[in-house]
Parts: sequence; C-alpha cells; structure tokens
Amino acid sequence: MTAWEIHGMEFGNCNCSYGCPCQFNALPTHGHCRAIGFFRIDEGHFGDTPLDGLNMAIAVSWPGPVHEGHGTMQPVIDERADEAQRHALLSILTGKETDEFATFFAVYSAMCDRIHDPVYTKIRIDADMGARTADCEAVGVAAGRGEPIRNPVTGAEHRVGILLPNGFEYTQNEVGRGWSASSEPVTVTLEDSYAHWCELHLNQHGVIR
Repeated sequence: MTAWEIHGMEFGNCNCSYGCPCQFNALPTHGHCRAIGFFRIDEGHFGDTPLDGLNMAIAVSWPGPVHEGHGTMQPVIDERADEAQRHALLSILTGKETDEFATFFAVYSAMCDRIHDPVYTKIRIDADMGARTADCEAVGVAAGRGEPIRNPVTGAEHRVGILLPNGFEYTQNEVGRGWSASSEPVTVTLEDSYAHWCELHLNQHGVIR
C-alpha cells in the first residue's frame, strides 16, 4: 500500500437539515442523500508525489441512506495536477491505497455502484472555517457557497459544531448552511441545507488525530 497524507480543509454541503442526522447515525432528513464536497490540500504527498496546493471535489447521490449503497459519484480533479498527481488524487478520492472503510472517501466509494471517469478542471476553493463562509467552484461541473446559520428572530449568526472523536471524516467541524449545484452525470441541487467546514487531515489509515 502506498503511504500518503493530506492536510487542508473541506467544505461540504448535503441535502439534510442543518443538524444532518447522518452525523448522529440516524437516517437522512429526506430519506436519501445528495452531497457536493470541495477539498483543499495545503500539504500532502502520495508516496514520493507531492500534492501541496492542489484541490479536489465530488458530487455524489444515493437513492437512500449512504450505508444502503447504490450511489453514483463524479470525481473532480485539479487541472493543474500532472499525471502522477492526477493518479494520486483520484486514488485518495476513490478510496484506493486506503485501509477498508478508513476514510469517508473510502466509505463513499464503496457505497457507490458507479464512479464516473474523473473530470479535470479548474477548482477554486475560498473557505473560512472560523467565519463559516465558502465560495467554491469546479468550473463546468459544480459550485457551492456557504454561510453561517442565522437566528430566525434576531438574524444574528448562530455558531454550532459537531464533535466526532472517532469520526472517519473529521473530529470536529463547524456547521452552517449551504447552496450548491452540480451538472450531469451526477446532477445535484442543494438549497439552504446542511453545510460544514472541517480540517482535512487523513492518511491511508484514516483521520490523523
């Protein structure tokens, strides 16, 4: 197995309510799952291949809860990556060279019946975890934005996060609201639904704590 590690930030948006039941081992809000994620790598490597400064994204859709499978995924890879880096990013994104179910990438991939060929395009990720804001785009494939949850009476920002000490995606996140969309072959439209920001720190064995 190739040794790899990535450290950066994730902005993810799904179709569940702000409290995303999936984070609590409950069934999704609407009975099915749709999600778009953007992943910024500040520092990383895949074997001897450096991954610093590269980005990835996915659009995924399941007809029911994720754990019931039958999903479809569209991987998106930074067009700036060279051939070795493209192979590395796709391997990480689709759970290759990873302990079984050790990362959320591996889990999502295992729960998909179809993973489309990757799209290589410009990926822009402007995300601030502390401010709970995001403006992201994978040109021609997907776009997403996020902002804080607002108090329905006062309009003040409402800060909330989730602790998952044993999580396969993160150990702590910041929760907000998001609007995202992706085009065919995995068409997803999300409006004012669960979004999160989290530190992305993974290797082939899972979350680095």
